Amino acid sequence: MSLPKVNPTKTDTWKALEKHFREMEMLQMQDVFLKDSDRADDFKIEWQDFYLDYSKNRITDETLLLLLKLAEEINLKEAIVQQFSGERINETEDRAVLHTALRDFNNMKPEVWETLQKMRHFSEEITNGSNKGFTGKAITDVVNIGIGGSHLGPEMVTEALQFYRNHLRTHFIANIDGDDVAEKLKSLNPETTLFIIVSKSFTTQETIANASVVKKWFLKNASEADIEKHFIAVSANVEGAKEFGISEENIFPMKDWVGGRFSLWSSVGLSICCSIGFNNFEELLKGAFEMDKHFKNEDFNQNIPVVLALLSVWYNNFFNAESEAVVAYSQYLHKLVPYLQQAVMESNGKSVDRNGNKIDYQTGTIVWGNVGSNSQHAYFQLLHQGTKLIPTDFIGFSEPLHGNSYNHNILMANFFAQTEALWEGTHAEKVENPFKFFEGNKPTNSILIKKLTPRNLGSLIAIYEHKLFVQGIIWNIFSYDQWGVELGKTVAKGTLTAIEKNNPSLVKNPSTRKLLAQFLKKSQ
Repeated sequence: MSLPKVNPTKTDTWKALEKHFREMEMLQMQDVFLKDSDRADDFKIEWQDFYLDYSKNRITDETLLLLLKLAEEINLKEAIVQQFSGERINETEDRAVLHTALRDFNNMKPEVWETLQKMRHFSEEITNGSNKGFTGKAITDVVNIGIGGSHLGPEMVTEALQFYRNHLRTHFIANIDGDDVAEKLKSLNPETTLFIIVSKSFTTQETIANASVVKKWFLKNASEADIEKHFIAVSANVEGAKEFGISEENIFPMKDWVGGRFSLWSSVGLSICCSIGFNNFEELLKGAFEMDKHFKNEDFNQNIPVVLALLSVWYNNFFNAESEAVVAYSQYLHKLVPYLQQAVMESNGKSVDRNGNKIDYQTGTIVWGNVGSNSQHAYFQLLHQGTKLIPTDFIGFSEPLHGNSYNHNILMANFFAQTEALWEGTHAEKVENPFKFFEGNKPTNSILIKKLTPRNLGSLIAIYEHKLFVQGIIWNIFSYDQWGVELGKTVAKGTLTAIEKNNPSLVKNPSTRKLLAQFLKKSQ
């Protein structure tokens, strides 16, 4: 069974939305709360530790009804069922999309359960010191070597949950930049460092090149036989990992039905287990599982990922707002936006629809942002007084982790004030100085969460996973392939050959050929 293949712009609801947009386009809505005292209650969703307020959006009851009708007309419910049932919805790669199966505690696949138990056993041995290095010393540092989904997810989670970390120090090597690798190795002791190489194919150029550099560094102080005590592989290529010197018992499996950017829930999360302990990793999975059930079963009008996705489509496709910002009021979440950038833009950056036709409407949004309140002293000027409409998600927590309520109250006062200021502007005030005029009418979503726990972080990540899925279904694109990543890799092989042979003429493009000549001249 294949996904629905409905061009959204040809639906009756889309045409109705276009007509409705013309009525809404220039409407100043700052006084909407005065006209409707129930608006804040009508445009909210409460779920477990989460409270979503989407009342500060340029929508009416009619807007929401039409967007919900669009979800029905493009057969969203059918698509959700297909994803969770394991249909091969990644049709261009002929794969199922089942990262949700990695956290399905009601019906867990045997191979998923076995891998989780292997992760539990290994991470606990590393943490308690019973699994030692080649000189008999306990492991003190864990280094994750990967790139893309094999890096962004684990790094984001370990940073977000550092409050829950144990004594192990966790590091990440991703960039092929040799200078960065050298800097990371400076502080490490080969006797007490564990390296986790994460690559499904075990042929990813950047990852294997970096792993080879690290291996060479390690062998300056150790023997080939010692590799098996310090190098772990997360890969589907068992033979490739064994050739590297990794023992088979230290190879953790990866499945082809898990895309890289959704793989932190799998054995790719081994560095997370080592960092925060398996029990906290399991809580992360359970939080995502709870959100999976909410997404799969809840009515669309009370469904957090669905509502967020519909609002995004409303701004992207009707207001021509090509980007959306995410601002988390927690320094712990400073890696969230880079993670979301890959998840969203690699998934939905497509210009061909599921019918194989060139698309003539906007798809994937540009996701950007940083943490509050730092962001307020940087790009918020553009949000408040710039010429672009940029819908923004605000993420905040009711409770601080370290109990510093003084700082936290100031932080959250800004969280609440900024959404109000973006919406209200100076609309109700008489402002004679034009440079101090704020138009307002700037849309935001406020996601207020009780506390930053492993479980709540799992739910938060799953919200955005499901949101991008809904967007892709509406836009009639395949969200789970990534052919756009491959072309640059292919071209790079040719330019690398030209560099290694010191021969720019091997490259056809005149501009690249000239650049290579300059590079080779200056690097000699």
